[in-house]
Amino acid sequence: MPEPLPVELMNTVRPDADQLGEALSWLGPVGPVDLDQLRDLRAALRRLAADATDDPRAPVTAMSRPDALATLNALAGLARAELSWPADGPPERTLHGPAVGVIATLGVEMLAGETRGRLRACLAPNCVLYFVKEHTRREWCSPHCGNRARVARHYQRHRQD
Repeated sequence: MPEPLPVELMNTVRPDADQLGEALSWLGPVGPVDLDQLRDLRAALRRLAADATDDPRAPVTAMSRPDALATLNALAGLARAELSWPADGPPERTLHGPAVGVIATLGVEMLAGETRGRLRACLAPNCVLYFVKEHTRREWCSPHCGNRARVARHYQRHRQD
């Protein structure tokens, strides 16, 4: 199951590379994207996610919390919500604006809503990613990270013997 768009954006950073260029593939054909704004948004979301999850890992961004809040709020202001209510269905909210504004707005909703309580930092060795815990037994961002964590734990137990 894919992560929410703000988490997908946060996860375009790796310990050894900035994969923001690859981020555009999951954005799809959204028109022109300001990469500097996208990088700023990613840094802001990662900083706020670290606070929300009490992330013990070394920070990937040096952005302060006040700067992260200001950046997220400014970029969210680029999008606008619109309500549509078909006669034969429930009301729906749609967001309009540049991709960075839509993702920022979704980030505000994620961090201010119930999803924040399920947001997790992946604590597998050498992982810098985040995920939304949808299942009670999920502990890592991917099966690959779960395997790495179990192997590291096994190695530590047997190394001490």
